[in-house]
Amino acid sequence: MKPKILTILPDYTRVLLVQDAIAGVTVAMVALPLSLAIAIASGADPSKGLITAIVAGFLISLLGGSRVQIGGPTGAFIVVVFGVVAEHGYDGLVLATFLAGLILLVAGYFRAGNLIRMIPEPVINGFTIGIAVIIATSQLKDLLGLSVDTVPAEFLAKIEVLWAARPTLSAASALIGLATMFLIVLFRRAAPKLPGLIVAVAATSAIASLIDLPVDTIQSRFGDFPNTLPWPTTPEIGFDRIVELLPSALIIAFLAGVESLLSAMVADRMIDGRHRPNAELLAQGAANIGSSLFGGMPATGAIARTATNIRAGGKTPVAGVVHALTILIVMLLASKLVGYMAMPALAGLLILTAWNMSEPHKWRSYAAERKSDVVLLMLTLVLTVLADLTVAIGVGVILGLALRMLRRDVPPSDWSEPDR
Repeated sequence: MKPKILTILPDYTRVLLVQDAIAGVTVAMVALPLSLAIAIASGADPSKGLITAIVAGFLISLLGGSRVQIGGPTGAFIVVVFGVVAEHGYDGLVLATFLAGLILLVAGYFRAGNLIRMIPEPVINGFTIGIAVIIATSQLKDLLGLSVDTVPAEFLAKIEVLWAARPTLSAASALIGLATMFLIVLFRRAAPKLPGLIVAVAATSAIASLIDLPVDTIQSRFGDFPNTLPWPTTPEIGFDRIVELLPSALIIAFLAGVESLLSAMVADRMIDGRHRPNAELLAQGAANIGSSLFGGMPATGAIARTATNIRAGGKTPVAGVVHALTILIVMLLASKLVGYMAMPALAGLLILTAWNMSEPHKWRSYAAERKSDVVLLMLTLVLTVLADLTVAIGVGVILGLALRMLRRDVPPSDWSEPDR
């Protein structure tokens, strides 16, 4: 359970430092707008996204079991975080994140990292696609500039409210949002090594500001952006509150463990390496506790940012540390610029993130799987969208493990690099 950074430091060189520094800064420019957008979509203040990327990202790289893993807030948490904030308030989310960190520490201590291979792949694919659907629909209001006081959390009710508000569509918001999506796709294809996300969001936000388009910005909706990290504080802990938030904490811990270990497995394939799963779980636990102490959100390993780190030349956990410190510097020195980011631009970014998160290039192969796996995937997807993530994961895992016991001929999971 030894952190990877301790393994590489004895042979660390100046050449590796330069490579890691370049990769870390590149990943930070990708993580910055994503962290803001994920926090906003989760019903939290956008600054909470950067706090999470800084604190949790630093700890995941410092203590983790992967050479190239990048941690922070991810889209997988949006659904559960939004639900916890809506039901228990943001202080409830902080306590749930703290409890999730403790659960992950216990899981790492008892070497539960290898249990990831027991989770049926159709269940993971099903709830990932379901979360992507929820994320995309949640961003339609900001993308199109619709005038809606409150958007219901329930999927069908949300669609009904958004459809009723279609006459209020803002052409300016739609133009900025769609232009951002176009630029992101263009940069991804024409210059994949450049941080196209931040360039696209910054460019369209600058245009909206310069020609004074009537679109919401981070500053207009949330006020001035903070330029310092808050002091760490311990969340209020009470027995009744713990019992109330334990189910949410278990889901957060489950998602953090699954996402981080899947990301590490993908990274291993890209660098021909081998991560330490139990060290990774311990790092996720420490990162979520650290994030909660600073008032941040849940965090885990981020597959897209990890892949970006590898493509940018990151070789060791130092790249992840540089990524976290770079975001901190931006927060300290350029907080006013962050406030100018346009909400439709961030919405467009998240919709594309949701699309890539669902991995549409794999849908054909999913459909070609045995019928029981297809049914399991679709059931998990539908339950995630229409019912509840807790129900979807619980039902999916139970049915999936039952099928595994009946078949006893399940091939090993073949996690491949997603096109994100």
